[in-house]
Amino acid sequence: MESVINPIDGFVVDPSAIKYIGQDLQRPECILAERDGSLWSADARGGVMHIRPDGSQQLISQQTDSSFAQAASDEARYVSGTLPNGLAFARNGDVVISNFGTDRLELMARDGSSRVLADSIDGAPIGKVNFVLRDSRDRLWLTISTRTKNWMRAMSPAIADGYIALYDEGRLRIVADGFRFTNEIRLDANEEWLYVVETCGRRICRLRVLDDGSLSGRELFGPSDHGAFIDGIAFDAYGNLWGTHVMTDRVFAITPQGELRIVLDDDGDSPAGRALMAAFEQDTATPELMLACGGSIAPWFASVTFGGPDLRNVYIGSLRGTRIPYFRSPVAGLPMAHW
Repeated sequence: MESVINPIDGFVVDPSAIKYIGQDLQRPECILAERDGSLWSADARGGVMHIRPDGSQQLISQQTDSSFAQAASDEARYVSGTLPNGLAFARNGDVVISNFGTDRLELMARDGSSRVLADSIDGAPIGKVNFVLRDSRDRLWLTISTRTKNWMRAMSPAIADGYIALYDEGRLRIVADGFRFTNEIRLDANEEWLYVVETCGRRICRLRVLDDGSLSGRELFGPSDHGAFIDGIAFDAYGNLWGTHVMTDRVFAITPQGELRIVLDDDGDSPAGRALMAAFEQDTATPELMLACGGSIAPWFASVTFGGPDLRNVYIGSLRGTRIPYFRSPVAGLPMAHW
């Protein structure tokens, strides 16, 4: 039987080939891509930035919020005010927002009008709402990183209070618990497995999706410890799971066989990155050590999004960048529910 060559075998991004789109963005953590080439980027002013294929852009905000730009310190900037984080398209094109600042699941129409879908669960506050994913049945999968208000204080190997909730027919329920800072999640092509980033576990696991949305059979996928914090993930059409190492600024891919490949390294072996990881392992990481990290392409890589007409543009979302870098992939991304 002839072996199949993985399209990413030997692939490494040439930094000189990286291009940029967008300008003066604020915390473009998550990015959605449409077939026409439009991008929709989370924006700390309270909404999303619509970047058109010609490069023109328009901020669509739920409300004007200047707390990000006017925060007294770098730490305060990332833990206060409205912070749209994860994004998903509703079937009609509205934008579902997991708001890391207001701790709510929100729905915003393209004219900015908004409403809250959920702000509590089982009678208690949700916690730090991180990411939202819509499946083909229009169910919304939500990650809560931690129940600690200041998320930077939850960057600890000893805290495992993150969970996954499912919003279905107006009801929000917990379907898996006990994660070390739950971050982005993705479904595979057949929606049989849900892949989960544990940022403070420095690993990715997966759970089998049952018909009623229950999750079972949690198991490790890829390395047991990346030696770095993981943030966003996305599948390509071959089955490789791409992702980012946040703060140490790498883009990686995990093959279907679980092998880790680094395809872009912007800051991973810096003294600041090594100091942060050494402190984290001793449970002494501080916001100051975190904020000392970051590469030159777009500090604090956060997400990867496949877009462009052929789904081969890889856009990198970031927590501290002001524009969106992108490069060409040797393989197309896996089409999402809105494609």
